[in-house]
Amino acid sequence: MSVTELNVELFHQINDLGKEYSVANPAIIFIAEYMVYVLALIVLVIWFTRVQKNRVMVISAGIAFIVAEILGKVAGKLHSNQQPFAELANVNQLIEKAVDNSFPSDHTILFFSFCFTFFLFGKRLGVLWILLACLVGVSRIWVGVHYPADVAVGAFIAMVSAFVAYLVVPKLKVINQLLAFYEKIEQMVLPTKMKTKDF
Repeated sequence: MSVTELNVELFHQINDLGKEYSVANPAIIFIAEYMVYVLALIVLVIWFTRVQKNRVMVISAGIAFIVAEILGKVAGKLHSNQQPFAELANVNQLIEKAVDNSFPSDHTILFFSFCFTFFLFGKRLGVLWILLACLVGVSRIWVGVHYPADVAVGAFIAMVSAFVAYLVVPKLKVINQLLAFYEKIEQMVLPTKMKTKDF
């Protein structure tokens, strides 16, 4: 079996779960479409804990995401495929999406960039961050808008970017200077003592 055939076969195995376990579809659709808003809210909450380590972590995750997105666009130029629902028959498509290049998965890049960074920084319940990112990736296959390869490559690019950002960003003098400048401005607007304890 070729890599392409394996990719299609694995897609159908996951996508067909939506037919077999249709009761789970509303939850999977929420995860695939709207969990991104939950992640944004979580990031805001972490930022406004006003703990410096948390803020460095969020900045690292944001930079990892930007780098991963750029790498993802490059990967998309080297290889492209449309969404499964546009290329295959009998796809259980659960959400609407415009037809374009689905390689690699942007949702997967976003979630793995942030969740893997949080994991590396040793956040509580660290493994759950990885499980959340994996769940989002699988949900994108389940609803019919990505192949497993789209998700796998997106996850790989994001994790590599997150690991490099984790090693480099906290040591960058300019990041610490900009964060210190921001916190001075924040203190003038919201005069509250910065916390040293993690959330």
